Amino acid sequence: MVTTVTAQLLKSSHLWNMIKKCKMKKNMGTEDRVIRMIIATIVGILYYVGIVTGTLGIILLVLAGVFVLTSFISFCPLYAPFGISTCYLKEKK
Repeated sequence: MVTTVTAQLLKSSHLWNMIKKCKMKKNMGTEDRVIRMIIATIVGILYYVGIVTGTLGIILLVLAGVFVLTSFISFCPLYAPFGISTCYLKEKK
């Protein structure tokens, strides 16, 4: 439910319009997106509970935010220069 609301907010925002205009080719598959969301959730919980604090906690929260954003748009900018794609493409017959 939270991801649905977040996705709706993202789609209605100016950021979503910019993303659509860039026409970024998807390079993240479903498994990659799910793993990133799980990692971001774990980092968020660890920070909230107080296990990870200070500068390291802030850095991990920023990284978790990047994971969430890249999961929503299915595009990882670090994959692009290396030609990495975890997205499965259907072959045309």
